[in-house]
Amino acid sequence: MTIFSKVRALTTCVAVGAVMSAATAASAAELRGWNIHVEDYPVSIAMESFAKEIAEKTGGEVTAKIYHNGMLGDQPDAIEQVRLGVIDFGEFNLGPMGQAVPEANVTSLPFIFKSVPQMYRLMDGAAGEAIGEGMKAKGIVPLGWYAAGARSFYNSIRPINMPADVEGLKVRVMSNDLFVKMVEAMDGNATPMAFAEVYQSIKTGVVDGAENNPPSYESTNHYEVAKYFSLTEHLIIPECLCMSLKSWEKLTPEQQGILMEAGRASATLQRELWAEREAASLEKVRAAGTEINTVEDKAAFQAAMAPVYDAFLAGNPQLADLVAMIRDAE
Repeated sequence: MTIFSKVRALTTCVAVGAVMSAATAASAAELRGWNIHVEDYPVSIAMESFAKEIAEKTGGEVTAKIYHNGMLGDQPDAIEQVRLGVIDFGEFNLGPMGQAVPEANVTSLPFIFKSVPQMYRLMDGAAGEAIGEGMKAKGIVPLGWYAAGARSFYNSIRPINMPADVEGLKVRVMSNDLFVKMVEAMDGNATPMAFAEVYQSIKTGVVDGAENNPPSYESTNHYEVAKYFSLTEHLIIPECLCMSLKSWEKLTPEQQGILMEAGRASATLQRELWAEREAASLEKVRAAGTEINTVEDKAAFQAAMAPVYDAFLAGNPQLADLVAMIRDAE
């Protein structure tokens, strides 16, 4: 073989190797995932399970790195980044999601779900399908519906037993007009702010309290600054493990199927972990001195929400059937 032939052969080998490397790089994908919670939270554990399963079942072609503790930004910004494909996937509450997806807002109507088990049935069925289609139209693909329990009010001033007890309280809410109107319907002062700011804001009196589920109240130590936890259970809002449509479309159909299956499996795990964590959280904060009261007359709160429903349906008449389907379900 001449020197020229050897050089040409070597060049060919290098070129083929480069093409193969490029093909491998193109087929491999590391997805970036957003999560607001600490690493031992039910959501976080389920997301890590999701990441492990997709890596195993795709043979390492698709892997995921999850950034916990809101490292990639706050929730509203992260939702937008997922829509744009900057962040590949995340676990989001459907409350903030409602700013981009009108259908998701239906789940943020106070008392629309009768119980957490009922919410699971509806979100795993027709309601979830309808909301999922709305999400896809906005560039987001749902992979699994997670639990967030029932949200209740907590504050540093007094227990809440009736709507009148909310009057005058400065209450932090998620960034959604529905939550603002919910508090205002009881003559409270609603204050949207980032979740990470709540502890210090209650401590310094910027707000009197907030509303959330027991594990969030406990894991963020909000019970240290707001000792009254009132089980109004006014919101049962599902959460979603979801993916950017732009990132989704880069995957093969087989990979998409694996991610969808892993997402649903992670949701089952998260719901089980959630039930355990919720009971443990209530026990912990009660032992720490939190005054927990059960609200007996929820009908009074439901009646106070009539203007919220009227305003929502006036602005979203196309969602009337979805609202009726959920409200009328057993």
